[in-house]
Amino acid sequence: MEKRPTPRAVLFDAYGTLFDVYSVGLTAGQLFPGHGEALARLWRDKQIEYTRLVSMSGPAHYRPFWALTRDALGFSAESLGLTLTPEAELRLLNAYRHLSVFPENHGVLQALKDRGIRTGILSNGDPEMLDVTVKSAGLGGLLDLVLSVHATRRYKTDPAAYQVGVDALGLPAREVLFVSSNGWDAVGATWFGFTTLWVNRQGAPLERLGTAPHHTGRTLRDVLACFPD
Repeated sequence: MEKRPTPRAVLFDAYGTLFDVYSVGLTAGQLFPGHGEALARLWRDKQIEYTRLVSMSGPAHYRPFWALTRDALGFSAESLGLTLTPEAELRLLNAYRHLSVFPENHGVLQALKDRGIRTGILSNGDPEMLDVTVKSAGLGGLLDLVLSVHATRRYKTDPAAYQVGVDALGLPAREVLFVSSNGWDAVGATWFGFTTLWVNRQGAPLERLGTAPHHTGRTLRDVLACFPD
């Protein structure tokens, strides 16, 4: 793989990378004992599937990420034979607005800030959704940008979604480190031209698509190794 310059900025995926999407399993388990983990995982899988379906079908079929998240929850509960009352739906959606953050996040973002490196989020989440989650996690003061793909009416891995980051930073894609814990997202960002870091928290196999991210790590701390002193 070609040698790349030291990045000048970092863009983080939000859901799964900075925010633990499976932390909703705790609330799900309280509502549906014995089914919390299964509901959390199916919910996430269906949410991502819906983003791909609407992106492939064109802008006319676009729906905001929050709407897809809500509908993916309804589908997943029904698939598992769970009765999702309005009260249960509200609790689970509120849990999604206030996802847990991974323990190293604050320290890594502070270290990047101390080094003068610009940081931001580039996410499928719509702006209002991101605003609530970022504030809830206490990350607002550590990020220079919180970017949503919403205006493009496309979701990652569509090139238009990644272009949002390039336009906002005013840098060539190769000078931006894009960080994601989602293997498919890391591959899509590599195709786009970003310098990429896949945070492989689960020890998952590499997607078999003929492309590998430029860097692979196990936690967000591995971001710092991409910026040698």
